[in-house]
Amino acid sequence: MLALILSSLDDDKAEDVVQVDLRGKSSVADYMVIATGRSTRQVASMAEKLMDRVKARSGESLRAEGMETADWVLIDAGDVIVHVFRPEVRDFYQLEKMWLPQGESARVVGSA
Repeated sequence: MLALILSSLDDDKAEDVVQVDLRGKSSVADYMVIATGRSTRQVASMAEKLMDRVKARSGESLRAEGMETADWVLIDAGDVIVHVFRPEVRDFYQLEKMWLPQGESARVVGSA
């Protein structure tokens, strides 16, 4: 699932894609993926395409919150939680800092 999510975000030109390993830190999921879209339109499009690709590949229907405004879309993919933000919203919440130990940097994924 993680590889499919990362591939989908890369295909849709997500920026600053970060993978946070939550194993041993949270019982909610194993990984968190955080990505940025340049506009509400791109954020919504990336989220919709991601959900469509997962359904096509695995048959699973994912749940998403925030599609109405698309400033921040949260997608529950079971063992992977995906956050897709507009840049200003991501800067405001700084989820990476909340989940990473002090001094540890997030794993930036891909070339996006």
